[in-house]
Amino acid sequence: MPEVRFYHMTRTTLDHALPDLLARSLDRGWRAVVMASSDERIDALDQHLWTFDDRSFLPHGGKKEGRASLQPIWLSVEDENPNAAEVLFLTDGADTDNTGLFETVCVLFDGNDETAVQKARGQWTRFKDQGLGLTYWQQNDRGGWQKKQEVQPSQ
Repeated sequence: MPEVRFYHMTRTTLDHALPDLLARSLDRGWRAVVMASSDERIDALDQHLWTFDDRSFLPHGGKKEGRASLQPIWLSVEDENPNAAEVLFLTDGADTDNTGLFETVCVLFDGNDETAVQKARGQWTRFKDQGLGLTYWQQNDRGGWQKKQEVQPSQ
């Protein structure tokens, strides 16, 4: 049964928070899927992950590049796991019905966007009702993550 982590961004944007979380995942030896709500957003994330830091990049690909099994990070608008990833990152209000395909599901949402906050609250309730373990992380004043709440999985 996967763990679902909610990341409430209050100090930085997705473009800043996502590369750090992806790098941490790769450091753990995990593969990742990043799901966004539109092809345009996937294109923007694709460009950003190559250029967010002039000293490094995050190896990734998507439908345009193909060869999912070779991609440590897969970018998609589809609810899928073609690269056998351990972790799924849901961005821009994307949602999944396939939590069981992953060890960890991360919901990233902008705390300055009321629509995004309401969507995340709905996801929290739905995942909790499914009996999944949940953790809620919020950015502190320095932009780091602080655990604010945890719900144990129900048996």
